[in-house]
Amino acid sequence: MNKNITSIAPSITLAITGKAKQMVAEGKNIYSFAAGEPDFDTPDFIKKAAEKALDAGETKYTPATGLLSFREAISKKLKDENGLEYAASQIVVSNGAKHSLFNVMMTLCNVGDEIIIPAPFWLSYPEMVTMAGGTPVFVHSKEENDYKMTAEEFKAAITSKSKAVVLNSPSNPIGCVYTKEELEKIAEIAVANDLYIISDEIYEKLIYDGMKHFSIGSTSEATLRKTITINGFSKSCSMTGWRLGYAALPVEMVKPVSALQSHSTSGPNTFAQYGGLAALTDGEDPLATMYPAFVQRREKMFKLLSEIPGVTCIKPMGSFYMFPNISSTGLDSVTFSERLLEEQNVAVVPGAAFAADSNVRLSYACSMETIEQGIAHIRKFLENI
Repeated sequence: MNKNITSIAPSITLAITGKAKQMVAEGKNIYSFAAGEPDFDTPDFIKKAAEKALDAGETKYTPATGLLSFREAISKKLKDENGLEYAASQIVVSNGAKHSLFNVMMTLCNVGDEIIIPAPFWLSYPEMVTMAGGTPVFVHSKEENDYKMTAEEFKAAITSKSKAVVLNSPSNPIGCVYTKEELEKIAEIAVANDLYIISDEIYEKLIYDGMKHFSIGSTSEATLRKTITINGFSKSCSMTGWRLGYAALPVEMVKPVSALQSHSTSGPNTFAQYGGLAALTDGEDPLATMYPAFVQRREKMFKLLSEIPGVTCIKPMGSFYMFPNISSTGLDSVTFSERLLEEQNVAVVPGAAFAADSNVRLSYACSMETIEQGIAHIRKFLENI
């Protein structure tokens, strides 16, 4: 068997989620903060666009890289909203942003190549690097820096084997957002060391308190030539099940990424692309209902968590997660999460999955009632330890 595959760590997240679902099936009331997807339906105008495409017989293969009209709309979106000059020919549409990331890692990595990943990180980054034959190198960022990798920490991690750095802003699991100045410093170091920048911007629309999202590729022409921008429709349009994402690539990467996709999944879902096209061009705001709700939930969850003695929590500036530090309990994150589920019927994700065993992740992609009652149970759990 392929050692790169057999070495992949089982998902701690799925284990906790699976146990929570089993408890629900047994008739128990579970307060779940484990969701990594919006709890809203896909907006009607997007669904209707896909329905129209189906009715029109748009059920056949598209080009492996996606519909040209869709890639042109993505190119325009990146220019108008992000200040990124990618031609439509540089866009490869895939079956979700995760698939885009996988294609990129498989294309970039040779055996022994190092990919620098700030920690805490989204749990699939290092596994993708490992599957591709590369070596993940972790930069463990500090809570006092809002868990953001500094330029100095980045520079210290670079070796002769370094190939790329992964940035996720806004981030999962922390919700931190890099400022333009922070990105400029990181970009300068990456360009000076001829490193690719893999910029995962899937949460770009979910940002709060007047913060602004900056795409690192917009900092300079030299940076853009080394930047791979990853995005999609799952989070901002509540289209998780549609499996629709894209990579905007440096010119030299387009052909190999396209070839890889053509021999693995072929093109992305045809009628889903028409839904994505509507999301970009129809003029309606997919976040119109979601965003105000996330703002309110974020305030409520942060307030309630901050009032629990012994728990510290950074207020997230983006995404829909909070990442409280529970080290004062003396429990590791897996034990904490398992006991919390068993004793209080509350599901959270252990921070060990994100290389932060002192933390747990809570999603506020859930109802206000779940937030209020669930965190009351977390407080009770901590009082009983």
